[in-house]
Amino acid sequence: MPTEILMPALSPTMEEGTLAKWLVKEGDEVKSGDILAEIETDKATMEFEAVDEGVIGKILIGDATEGVKVNTPIAVLLEEGESADDIGDVAAKPAPKVEDKSTDKAEAKTEAPKSETKAPAAGNDDKGGRIFASPLARRIAADKGIDLSALKGSGPKGRIVKADVENAKPGQAPAKADAPKAEAAKGAAPALAAGPSTDAVLKMYEGRQFEEVKLDGMRKTIAARLTEAKQTIPHFYLRRDIKLDALMKFRSQLNKQLEGRGVKLSVNDFIIKACALALQSVPDANAVWAGDRLLKLKPSDVAVAVAIEGGLFTPVLKDADMKSLSALSAEMKDLAARARDRKLAPHEYQGGSFAVSNLGMFGIDNFDAVINPPHGAILAVGSGVKKPVVNEAGEIEVATVMSVTLSVDHRVIDGALGAELLKAIVENLENPMVMLA
Repeated sequence: MPTEILMPALSPTMEEGTLAKWLVKEGDEVKSGDILAEIETDKATMEFEAVDEGVIGKILIGDATEGVKVNTPIAVLLEEGESADDIGDVAAKPAPKVEDKSTDKAEAKTEAPKSETKAPAAGNDDKGGRIFASPLARRIAADKGIDLSALKGSGPKGRIVKADVENAKPGQAPAKADAPKAEAAKGAAPALAAGPSTDAVLKMYEGRQFEEVKLDGMRKTIAARLTEAKQTIPHFYLRRDIKLDALMKFRSQLNKQLEGRGVKLSVNDFIIKACALALQSVPDANAVWAGDRLLKLKPSDVAVAVAIEGGLFTPVLKDADMKSLSALSAEMKDLAARARDRKLAPHEYQGGSFAVSNLGMFGIDNFDAVINPPHGAILAVGSGVKKPVVNEAGEIEVATVMSVTLSVDHRVIDGALGAELLKAIVENLENPMVMLA
């Protein structure tokens, strides 16, 4: 029976995407692992691989189609011996795109084309006893003596594919259905920010010149996630001034010594390192909120906000406490460059317990950053400016001072613990040689 190829969820937060470009055409033979299409998520453009073999019988959704919901059929795959005449109802018209016209109107429902193929239950058996598996998977199972009813398929709608059989062992016990758990893990997607309806706002500015800017996937995700963050996370804020003179002098010396290797350390590299080491010094603050519990992380995985056209990424520098300043600098430059090209993989911008957002290069003295869930805190970094300060001898002198604000999730980190974490960050930056000890 023809198999639907469904719009994949290429990241945990993906609800819809843009089918940017097909790399195959109708009639092409494909094998497991072949690249079928390029799909734009809310964060990046990613390649979509085939999980089964067959012939592309019909493409249901064309190139450059936006707003394609996850699990919507986008093409039909034919098995050996099947032809386009066998497609039938599977190739029904694709689901229409939903345009978000107004926040006070019910969103039009997207109904996926119906298929004759029933979704398999645990063990891949329907009530009639039929097992859904590709011809290649059946042949391999027969050769290896594997009972297909004992397998849980990873293909579309639970279909057993080549990889499932190759990874199975003869006599394997039936797997329990994980569907309820998977559905619970998905959770409901947060809505966009509430407020006046589109019609109400348009009426308000009637007669004035304006340009409508369509929301892309990234901007919708930013609106939804940060609205969720401010509504559900009890933020509180801790502020400190940091003297940078010792750091600036130390950085200048290091950069002279590293010049022959083509390495130039930035102040932000020192900030990342200082935060990573502080999380090790105050391990109770190296935690994230996980619904009904906290997860205390062992490594220091620090996310760094990177501005790109139309939004931002927060690539994660994993094990940042273990890496040298030059290694952190090189990795950060690579991640930032690929973030601006939207070429980061999901595992490169997900995770971490702590984030850094630095707007000092834009001349911002100080600001309050919004926590990126499930992180426990984020450090907002302002610019370093020369100010009169009182030194230890009680004399007034000029120093380079940087203002920082630590936004903290009170469910994860209490006031005293947050103050201890910020103190550790300040001490690392004001005594930079300590970070190399």
